[in-house]
Amino acid sequence: FIQMLRSAKKKDVLQLLRRAPEEMLPFIVEAAVAAQSAASLAALSDFLDFGKEPKSLLEKFLYAAAFSPRPSGDLLRLVLDKLDGKQLAPEVWETGIVAIGSLVGKLCQQKLCELQQEVKRGMETVLRGLRDAEEESKVVIYLLALGNAAIPETIPTLLDHAEEGSTAITTTAISALQRFPAWHISDKVKQAMRRIFHETRKSYEKTCRLAAAEILLDNEPSPMDVINILLATNEMERETATFLLLKVQNSLR
Repeated sequence: FIQMLRSAKKKDVLQLLRRAPEEMLPFIVEAAVAAQSAASLAALSDFLDFGKEPKSLLEKFLYAAAFSPRPSGDLLRLVLDKLDGKQLAPEVWETGIVAIGSLVGKLCQQKLCELQQEVKRGMETVLRGLRDAEEESKVVIYLLALGNAAIPETIPTLLDHAEEGSTAITTTAISALQRFPAWHISDKVKQAMRRIFHETRKSYEKTCRLAAAEILLDNEPSPMDVINILLATNEMERETATFLLLKVQNSLR
């Protein structure tokens, strides 16, 4: 079916979308995203009205885009255009922002970061939204998108939110940092994780401290980091201490 859509003209794909039974629409939308031909994406652009379509269909489109294994710049542009300046249901907006991060990350994995204007536009959309976000729930969504994108230039932003944010924001920012390969976990990142784990600036929830310790132990830990984490387990609850001891043992292996 996807192969058929790849060779179809825009008017044929659009006619298929408009005439399909309601229960078949999610399948056809997903297939049209997977096809990623100029005609199928143009047909989706004409067909999908983010102001009218049911939330479930819009979310299906965004999930299909986010999980596309080798997305194109055209697919990212379509998502950005559909989200731009629209009044959206919260669920659709959240899925859309996270999908943008996923698409940016996969395009960069294909070495297309510098070649695609859409990648720059996508990152600007996320970073601008993060700067303007006032509600904790919105900040978390934008941080999830940054984690999906895993762009090294965003590490300072993630570190700021990891150290200064609420528990939910700190946890999300550290989780985003965990998605970066080891060569991006610099001394600056490790210093921030030490401050969080040892609570040298302020108190952090147990989950935040554990995540910070994981980054230290999973990325070429120094002997001093291992010693300090082991010493800290003396003052922790039994379950937390056991978890960290197992992490240390795994690192040693």
